[in-house]
Amino acid sequence: MLPRAGVYYLPWEINGSVPEGEALRTFGRLSCYNLARSEAVLTARHSSAQYRVCVDTTFVEPFQAQLGSCYMVLGDAVHREGEGPVIKARILTCVEGMNVPLLEQAIQEQRKYFNERQE
Repeated sequence: MLPRAGVYYLPWEINGSVPEGEALRTFGRLSCYNLARSEAVLTARHSSAQYRVCVDTTFVEPFQAQLGSCYMVLGDAVHREGEGPVIKARILTCVEGMNVPLLEQAIQEQRKYFNERQE
């Protein structure tokens, strides 16, 4: 059986309220990558605040980490003691050159469409 499709979360929406095992998609700039720990950190700015998303890269290694480039991740939320949620990546793709404001607008439009459809 295939895993569920990931729901888009904006980086500033990922917090302790994301359910364990939830399939999700998000994006951010690769600011840190530790091959020894199989861990990457994606960052994004929103309303003058910096947000960090931790990504477990065990399933997607080896990959060419390009620090400062924009990445999109599809994975499952995992909660670790004393930390916020970590995304266990199934896919981690460099999307350098992507229009981030346009992606945010598309995510909002998709949510609006699905909410109208459910009603």
